[in-house]
Amino acid sequence: MKHGKPFAVVLVAALLAAAPLFLNAYQVDVLNSIGLYGLLALGLNLILGEAGLFNMGHAAFYAVGAYTAAILNTRYQIPILWTLPLSGLTAGLFALAVARPVVHLRGDYLLIVTIGVGEIVRIALVNDIFGMTGGANGIFGISRPQLFGIVIRRPQEFFYLIWGCVALTIFLFLRLKQSRFGRALNYLREDEVAAEGSGINTAYYKLAAFGLGAAWAGMAGTLFAAKMTIISPESFNFWESVVLFMIVILGGAGNIVGVLLAAFLVIGLPELFREFASARMLVFGLVMVVMMVFRPQGLLPARGGRFSPITLARGHG
Repeated sequence: MKHGKPFAVVLVAALLAAAPLFLNAYQVDVLNSIGLYGLLALGLNLILGEAGLFNMGHAAFYAVGAYTAAILNTRYQIPILWTLPLSGLTAGLFALAVARPVVHLRGDYLLIVTIGVGEIVRIALVNDIFGMTGGANGIFGISRPQLFGIVIRRPQEFFYLIWGCVALTIFLFLRLKQSRFGRALNYLREDEVAAEGSGINTAYYKLAAFGLGAAWAGMAGTLFAAKMTIISPESFNFWESVVLFMIVILGGAGNIVGVLLAAFLVIGLPELFREFASARMLVFGLVMVVMMVFRPQGLLPARGGRFSPITLARGHG
């Protein structure tokens, strides 16, 4: 089994890399959407799955990153990909500012706060309170990204940019998971009181996880802005946060492979059944109920963990 796992990973990666050669533009674009949501969900997984912090306002950090990139690109002509670190930094700092006063909250109390933050950001963008976000119309005219002198326009080209970022994220987050920082987050998730009693600075690790996960959402926002060339507040509504939350819970909070599998299921399957799009909310609700009853730990739960959404809701997380 140990020898088979690397082979399976290589096989899946090879098939995915070759996909644009056999799929049409629409199908590749669906894979691009899956990659973007996977990138966002991996960031949320760091907050929810690794640190055990309820966050249903992840779309707010996604929006901060996208708007930072769009403003820098359209107003100051900074190449869109150059804004990646700035977008991540802005989203991360915003998350730290938001999380610092409420980092002591647990479970559904923190959940309510993050929902509020998400709606505040969206309403602020709609009302154009800074005079830079374009109000309800958003920002348009965002330039296409360039990489090694090649202008990225077609879905097949965006595929390798987006999934290259996903691959890099997987590598970095696996290393992080195996580090002292990752182990501290695991202790924090499983039993915060015991973690604090053993000398772990729980407030520091909570803030670090929140900031890092939000920074990743901000950088994903840059890729979204580059792909769409136009952004508006409605692209970052509450439903986006719900979808991301569901991807992490469905896949298995704390499991990177599970989160990516759930991204394929949640984003990819609706495209196969487009005629039932009007019933998507009902289907998603039923799926979540079934999962909570029969498999609350998710499709691929984190190894050795007893973490589940139910324990968090009870204030255990």
